[in-house]
Amino acid sequence: MAEKPSGEELLNPNIKILVQQKAISPELEADFISVKVSEDLEAPGMFELKFVIWDLEKQEFTWIDKTVFELGDSVEIQIGYNNNIETIMVGEITGLEPEFSQDTTPILVIRGHDLRHRLLRGRQTKSFTQMKDSDIVSQIAKAKGLTAKVEDTKIKLEYVLQKNQTDWEFLQERAERLGYEVVVDNKTLYFRPPDNEEQKLFTITYGDDLRDFQPRLSTMNQVYQVQVKGWIPKDKAMVLGTAGAGKEGNIMGGSTSGAKEVQKAFGLSSDIIVNQSVSSKAEADNMSLGQFKDGLLNYITGEGTCQGYPSLRAGKVIEIAGVGNKFGGLYYLMTVEHSYSESEGYQTSFTVRRNAT
Repeated sequence: MAEKPSGEELLNPNIKILVQQKAISPELEADFISVKVSEDLEAPGMFELKFVIWDLEKQEFTWIDKTVFELGDSVEIQIGYNNNIETIMVGEITGLEPEFSQDTTPILVIRGHDLRHRLLRGRQTKSFTQMKDSDIVSQIAKAKGLTAKVEDTKIKLEYVLQKNQTDWEFLQERAERLGYEVVVDNKTLYFRPPDNEEQKLFTITYGDDLRDFQPRLSTMNQVYQVQVKGWIPKDKAMVLGTAGAGKEGNIMGGSTSGAKEVQKAFGLSSDIIVNQSVSSKAEADNMSLGQFKDGLLNYITGEGTCQGYPSLRAGKVIEIAGVGNKFGGLYYLMTVEHSYSESEGYQTSFTVRRNAT
């Protein structure tokens, strides 16, 4: 369990920005306005930095024409309280946007992304033979200068085609088949099932450090079971993989999963997948189980805002309290946004998923 900042230390948020592994100068730090860092399990993470670029005394521009920020430069953003700060993103500058207005002081917006943006550049067509999905991911990650940390998918596939797709589109497609995630943290690419079984970071409570929370429980995207059907030409046989209620795995401290609740309320229902190629019974089983578990996490979704906590990261688990029994409990963080400015302070907003009540 992570240590949660509390008490007087919350009055002293601290930001540190490194460009090309070096802290920015005190002069540049004095012109800092705000920072925003957004993480998303389904899209590249982003950051936004704002600085004043006008010297009022000299009546001239400052940082806009200097080589302080160059496209492709690495940026590390650390945030926290007092001397206890954590890295919340390592990315690369992908855009510069100065803003000129007669009504306000000129500023420069520096935009960038985590290293997943490298996977978005250029479409490719190539094939992979006699490889597991986890091996394919490792090969692509290495080609993009990333270190792969993958969950072994175990099943060796005869033939996989990347057809006029970016590496990101292709990896997302392979991940969705298995109910997996593609996540980049610093220079490490993770290919894994949702990590909702991880121990919670800590508890945030409505009326204390949880400022607002809007959860939604919906059975519209829940089914009792998922089936994957496929035809194996060389064997001239159909294969069927099935996963359903009873195979939920970890239900995050709840008592009733979305699959069981929808069966109780509306009877049996199945999501039958027939539009994806399947090479074996083992692959069909893997796909049905992964997609069943991933779909369950959409049973309860929501978004909220809380005191700024650097430990809150997409792909982690938190506990939400003070909102009643049905909607209180463990949640899986899907997106997290950290924002700080001297005028508005430091806060964290997030979206979450949960598979049971």
